Amino acid sequence: MSWKTQLPAVRGKLLIDEALAPFTWFRVGGPADVVFLPADEQDLSDFLKALDPAVPVLAIGVGSNLLVRDGGVEGVIIRLGKGFNTVEALGDNRIKAGSAVPDVILARKAAEAGIAGLEFYAGIPGTIGGAVIMNAGCYGSETVNVIKSARVMNRQGEVSEISGEGFGYTYRHSDLMGADLIVLDAIYEGTADAPDAIKARMAEITSRRETTQPIREKTGGSTFKNPPGHSSWKLVDEAGWRGKPFGGAMFSPLHSNFLINTGEATAADLEGLGEAVRADVLEKTGVQLDWEIKRIGRKD
Repeated sequence: MSWKTQLPAVRGKLLIDEALAPFTWFRVGGPADVVFLPADEQDLSDFLKALDPAVPVLAIGVGSNLLVRDGGVEGVIIRLGKGFNTVEALGDNRIKAGSAVPDVILARKAAEAGIAGLEFYAGIPGTIGGAVIMNAGCYGSETVNVIKSARVMNRQGEVSEISGEGFGYTYRHSDLMGADLIVLDAIYEGTADAPDAIKARMAEITSRRETTQPIREKTGGSTFKNPPGHSSWKLVDEAGWRGKPFGGAMFSPLHSNFLINTGEATAADLEGLGEAVRADVLEKTGVQLDWEIKRIGRKD
């Protein structure tokens, strides 16, 4: 008997053989064996404690930095939503945000509370959970500069707290990656400033992003990390891949480090283009491009 017929009882929703394309910005990919939409933290904990420990589990947010392969994903995809999206100013220039809170919402709430330093989050697609795990950043600032701590849940449904120093942050990386931990919420600390001044800086970031990035396309944000001493977009551009079709995929004519689904792309088109560009850039320049987009699942 399949483990999918013996799932623990939940207060949220369990979706069997659910298509994952609608859960991602690329709008591609096969189904997950199971998608779990937990009602809240306790629901998530109870589910994990009761789930067969051999079943793989992966938590996702809004899928802004995620490429799901066409063969789908084994195990349970946990999509964090309403029960994980509160924001609360704590005083002393600190603010707490649930893992499902969009980065831009945290930036806005911090501005309203007169907390400066989180403006850069207005330029990052995605949610707090992903930002914490990958040390998200842009325009010269990173998560490591403002995070104080985060609460996480392990595969056994147990909750613990990690201080900012405990993340092992480097560029677009943390020790949480691959650690089978789900971020529940995080506390940030900024500096005091006038809300209007903070909002003005956020408006500049938003304007810059809208004019330089294909934010209305089916994309996944920055495709490759910037190699030391290089800009990925420049390497992709100089190798001749800006705006060059590859099946239904393309690197954006507006920003050549943004992979886009031009309409009918498969995940294989998108990943295949990325791998072709990596190989070409390496051959031409000797520089290795590493994926920033997370790729999951089985190839068809």
